Amino acid sequence: MWTYPAGSIRGTWNRPVSSPGFGNDSKMMVINRRSKASDLSRQLSLATGTTVSRQTVYRRLGHIGLYSRRPIRCVPLTTTRCRLRLTCSREHALWTPQQWSCVSFSDESRFSLQSYSRRTLIWRAPITHLH
Repeated sequence: MWTYPAGSIRGTWNRPVSSPGFGNDSKMMVINRRSKASDLSRQLSLATGTTVSRQTVYRRLGHIGLYSRRPIRCVPLTTTRCRLRLTCSREHALWTPQQWSCVSFSDESRFSLQSYSRRTLIWRAPITHLH
């Protein structure tokens, strides 16, 4: 059974900000946002010499405001982006078929033969929805 300090409300007791083995390593965890929690725990264990579990890393990232999310599929079409696309199309309007044959087009569609899509996740704060 969990015990809480006198006067605290159940479920609101704050954990220590610095877990053993973390110190100021929270900044290291944010550098590569595409890293998996298991990779980060392995890197921290190698760097500090202390065993750090995947779940501890996951909780610690949540504690500093980072959560696992899917990256944005496409960048929203803003007026600036429309203007840049129009400028690009005007610059390339007179290209020959020979010049266009060297360009590779992709709509970045995902194709998967298995049910597992291997979609990568990134760590981000809730307010940073475009990064």
